[in-house]
Amino acid sequence: MLSKNRRIFQVLLGVALIFGLFFVNPWLSLIGFVPLLVGITGFCPACYFLNRCSLPKR
Repeated sequence: MLSKNRRIFQVLLGVALIFGLFFVNPWLSLIGFVPLLVGITGFCPACYFLNRCSLPKR
């Protein structure tokens, strides 16, 4: 489970990547949706499917 500060940071990072990379290449801006969705939902697919997570379990 992500802390509130970490989730806010990931949402802001995702939005910044989407807008920043859009001007370089619109397809690259799709990378920003990964941290955005992880920040909004709190679900990390890499932690789930690989069963390796660096975050402590609550």
